[in-house]
Amino acid sequence: MAEAPKNAEILMIQFELPKIIRIIGTMKESAENNPQPGENYENEGGVSPHETPELATASASANSELEEQRRGSSATAQLAALLSEASQVDQTVSTYKEEDRSYKGEAAAKVNWSVTLPAIIVSLVVVVWGIFGRDTFSDFSSTALSFVVENFGWAFVLFSTVFLVFGFGVALSKFGRIKLGRNDEAPEFSTVSWIAMMFAAGMGIGLMFYGVSEPLTDYLNGVPGHEERDVAQAMSTTLLHWTLHPWAIYGIFGLAIAYSTFRLGRRQLLSSAFIPLIGERRAKGSLGNFIDFMAILATIFGTACSLGIGATQIAAGLDAAGIIENPGMKSIIMIVSVLTLAYLISAMSGVGKGIQYVSNMNMVLAALIALFVFVVGPTVTILNFLPGSIGAYLSNFFEMIGRTAESADGTAGEWLNGWTIFYWAWWISWSPFVGMFLARISRGRTIREFLFGVMLVPSGVSVVWFAIFGGTAIHLEQQGESIYGDGDAEYQLFDLLHHFPGGNVIAIVAVVLLATFFITSADSASTVMGSMSQNGQVDANKYVSAVWGLLVGLIGMTMLVTGGSDVLGNLQNLTIIAASPFLLVIIALMFAILKDLRNDEIYLDYREQQRFAARLARERRIHVDREKRAQARQRRSDARNQRKISKSANSGMKK
Repeated sequence: MAEAPKNAEILMIQFELPKIIRIIGTMKESAENNPQPGENYENEGGVSPHETPELATASASANSELEEQRRGSSATAQLAALLSEASQVDQTVSTYKEEDRSYKGEAAAKVNWSVTLPAIIVSLVVVVWGIFGRDTFSDFSSTALSFVVENFGWAFVLFSTVFLVFGFGVALSKFGRIKLGRNDEAPEFSTVSWIAMMFAAGMGIGLMFYGVSEPLTDYLNGVPGHEERDVAQAMSTTLLHWTLHPWAIYGIFGLAIAYSTFRLGRRQLLSSAFIPLIGERRAKGSLGNFIDFMAILATIFGTACSLGIGATQIAAGLDAAGIIENPGMKSIIMIVSVLTLAYLISAMSGVGKGIQYVSNMNMVLAALIALFVFVVGPTVTILNFLPGSIGAYLSNFFEMIGRTAESADGTAGEWLNGWTIFYWAWWISWSPFVGMFLARISRGRTIREFLFGVMLVPSGVSVVWFAIFGGTAIHLEQQGESIYGDGDAEYQLFDLLHHFPGGNVIAIVAVVLLATFFITSADSASTVMGSMSQNGQVDANKYVSAVWGLLVGLIGMTMLVTGGSDVLGNLQNLTIIAASPFLLVIIALMFAILKDLRNDEIYLDYREQQRFAARLARERRIHVDREKRAQARQRRSDARNQRKISKSANSGMKK
């Protein structure tokens, strides 16, 4: 029993040895670099190390000896060396303090014109071309769309699921223990606040527009390969588009930014996340500038699509309320102009807190509208839709993720263009904006917490939202009280609300919510683009952000004007075209993340721990075998001696 404490100590050191060696090595490196307090190192996040040169120098000799032992001696010898100097090692480790490597930004960040100017030029060219060359612009978008969908539609379908598998794979792997920040860093926000902010990220113009429209349309028209009026297919297809798949895309982008910024101290740029693949010199050069340019361009078109959809629905809400009769394109353009002006005024006045309060108000209003429909609508039916939708999603999952243009006897292509492929392109184009937001609020979380939270929490919100609005719309259709109308998606939410007592008032609330969603989406997206155009500056210049907000508004108007009679179709087409190149960026980003994570100290500690444990186990097995052989030899020797003694005794008795 006396050996038990010693064995426990040996076991503990066995698992701590890789960490101890790494800490001493880090302290030695800090001593050699010896930066001055407050000196800004871009590759180290602008923060000087906490360790003193004296402490690091004192540990240098110990580090050298341990490294020599690690390379040339057995695991048993390393363990013995640590046990013999346990007090010295304990003192070294106890005085070690991990440095804060997170990127703090620069005192006066300048605009990176190599990124900003091309993005502005492309945006202005699109605006001018769309306004003055509407026919050629429409022809080009149709041709480009056909090329993308016919040749690369499979890529959107395939890689959207690859992104989902990658997200769960990283979360469940040993990488999941790695923190987005220092190893001892606590989360910046409480779990409740963090989840609440993800609720805000999960709610938006898209859910308002498609909450009623998509489930009802899929129910009435059917999905490829299935009959009409199939509730399970309608709800499962909707959840495919709005739950795990899009949030896996956002999670990949957010993980890359959070890890690169908070863990490694790089600039808050997409190009910085590609350093393990292309190197730091290229990431800060023309190739990195091109990656950031692509991120800005995708964000512009993705946000403009959302604002265009929001504007058409606001016009429909005003029409349903009798405020504007038969709103045309001029009315929609006026709505976009007024809301863009409202955003610009708020951005220029610097009322950042005001935007935060409006964002919180968005959550309250969205919850109020959902609660209204849940209470005055078919409550029991909605509750039945919750488990029914989840079950249908899981049951039909593999069929849905494999649906391509060749499905349903080759007739699924057109349907995919307007639904699944559009959604995957839309989510990809939104990934820089949403991913950056998720990264900023997730400092101090582990990768496992981050990915599970990002993929599961907003997905749960979407399930509830579509069960309430989509389930109610389908129920009314089944009862012969259809709100489908002429199939105009922008009117269906208001037709649903007007169906219930007090719905006229709630419909006005919905219009207000759409308007505030418009403003906060423009604010958040332009802030992210302002940061990317200023070398990842955390607090982007408000004038730079305002320019991006104005360009987003102009692009949104162009997408609306060039749509003709099919505004929604044109918004979808241009989003698919703009997001297609960025699909390749997200694919490459997975490899960059893996390469970074494989070099993380936590993962290296784990690998070293496994190697050390395997060596120690092998040496122990060899030692046990040697002891067994020695014991066997001793037993044989004892037996021979015993036989000799017996023989001598017998000989003496005979004599």
